[in-house]
Amino acid sequence: MNRRDLLTTGSLVLLLGPAQLAWGASIVAVRVWPAPDYSRVTIESDGMLDASQRMLDFPPRLAVDIAGLDLSPELRELVAKVQPDDPFIAGIRISQHAPRVVRLVVDLKQSARPQVFTLPPVAAYRNRLVFDFYPVREADPLEALIRERLRDRPGAPAAPPPDPIGDLISGGRFDRKPPPAQDPVETAPAVRPRKTDRLIIIALDPGHGGEDPGATGPAGTHEKDVVLQIAHRLRERINSGAVNGNPMRAFLTRDADFFVPLHVRVQKARRVQADLFMSIHADAFMTPAARGASVFALSQNGASSTAARWMADKENRADLVGGVNVATQDRQVAHALLDMSTTAQINDSLKLGGALLGEIGNVGKLHKGRVEQAGFAVLKAPDIPSVLVETAFISNPEEESRLRSDEYQEQLADAIMRGIHRYFDSNPPLARNRVA
Repeated sequence: MNRRDLLTTGSLVLLLGPAQLAWGASIVAVRVWPAPDYSRVTIESDGMLDASQRMLDFPPRLAVDIAGLDLSPELRELVAKVQPDDPFIAGIRISQHAPRVVRLVVDLKQSARPQVFTLPPVAAYRNRLVFDFYPVREADPLEALIRERLRDRPGAPAAPPPDPIGDLISGGRFDRKPPPAQDPVETAPAVRPRKTDRLIIIALDPGHGGEDPGATGPAGTHEKDVVLQIAHRLRERINSGAVNGNPMRAFLTRDADFFVPLHVRVQKARRVQADLFMSIHADAFMTPAARGASVFALSQNGASSTAARWMADKENRADLVGGVNVATQDRQVAHALLDMSTTAQINDSLKLGGALLGEIGNVGKLHKGRVEQAGFAVLKAPDIPSVLVETAFISNPEEESRLRSDEYQEQLADAIMRGIHRYFDSNPPLARNRVA
C-alpha cells in the first residue's frame, strides 16, 4: 500500500487548515487505553498533527500517515504499550514511510469501527491525536447482567434459557421444570407457581477514567483509581444482596481504567433500565482544609449553594479532559438525555441521597449534613433516581490517606449498601417490564 492508495476515495481525512498545522511538531507522550467498550490510542504533541487514515480488511487494520514527523523514540513506545488482553488491538507497527511522514498501522483482533479525531490543549494535556476502536456490534448489557445472574444462581443449569430477559423479568422463573406426567385416568394437581424474581439493578458510575484522571491528591493519588476500587467493593455487596427477596445486580458504567463521556454514562444506565444510579467521586478543592463526604442530586432551578454550582461546573467539564469526538457525537440524543429530568425523579433522588448521607455519616465526617443540588449532567436520567456521592476530598492529606486504605473503602461500601437498603425500605422498586 502506497501513499496514493491511502488518499483514494473512501479514506477518512482530517481536514485541517494550514495555519492550524504544526509542521515539525514534537511528540510529548503516547498512550494506549484498552477496555471492553472500546480501545483508545492517543498521540500527544506540542502542535496539531496532520493525519490521513484508511481502514483495511483481511486482516482488519487501520493505516495512518502522519505528516511533518520523523520517527522518534517517543513514537516507538506505542509498540510496547499494547497489552496482550486488549480486546481490539493486536499490535502497532510504526515506520518512516517517507521524509517527514510517519506511517502507523494498528493491527486489530476483530473488525472494528474506528473514530479518528483531534483534541485541542486542555488541563494538563497538549494537542492530542486520538484513535478509538469500537465493536461493530455492541453487546447488550442488560442481557449480560441477566445471564451472569442465572449463571451464579445456586443450582442453576449450565446453559441459560433461550430468552433470559423474557424468562427472568417479563413473568417467567429462573428454573422452569416440565409439567408432571399426567395419568391417563387422573389429572395431576396443578403445580403452585413459584415466586418470580424481579432483578433489581443498581448502576454504579465510577467518575472520570482513562485520559481523565479526575482530581489528584497531595501524595499523587488519582480520583479515577480510588472510586473504581470503591465501586468494585460495592459491586460485590450488591451482587450478593437482595431487596424483599428479589436479587440485586450491579452494573458499572466502567469496570476498568477507560474514559466514558457523561451522556454515555446516562445512556448506559438507561439501557439496563437501572433502578438506581450512583456516580462515585472523590473531588479536590482549592485548599487542603476542605474535608468530608457529600451527596448531590439534580436541580432544575439553580444550585443549592455556590459550592454545589462550582462542583457541578467542574464535573461537567470532564468530557473536555477525557476527550469526546464532537464530530460524530449524536448531539440530539445527548441533548435530549440531558434535558428530560422530572420532578418525580429529583424527589426520589433526594430521598436516596438522604438515606445515603445518614449511613455515610456513621463512618466519616460529612461536608454538608443535607443533600445538595446542582445541574450535574451525569444525573439527568429522567426515569432513574440518581445521586452523585463525593466520598471525601482527595485534596485533604488525611482524607487522601483514608481513601487509599482498604479498611475505609470497606466501611464506605458497607455504609452505601446500608443506605441502598434504607431507601428501598421506604421506596420499594417499581414493577417494570424491562426491554433490552
